[in-house]
Amino acid sequence: MKLKLNGEDKEISEGLSVAGLLEQLQIRPARVVVERNREIVPRDAYGAIFLAEGDTLEIVHFVGGG
Repeated sequence: MKLKLNGEDKEISEGLSVAGLLEQLQIRPARVVVERNREIVPRDAYGAIFLAEGDTLEIVHFVGGG
């Protein structure tokens, strides 16, 4: 299935949740915010939100500094 991830076309497995995608990408959920189709996905819903053909995702990483 195809979706857009951070502005780039990406092919992923069907039936994948936001949590599953983050796991595949080796991204720690606690360090990112996920926006799906212009709506922020609550972190506690990552496992319950399943991705669909044509979704647009933005994954924003927190960066520390000082």
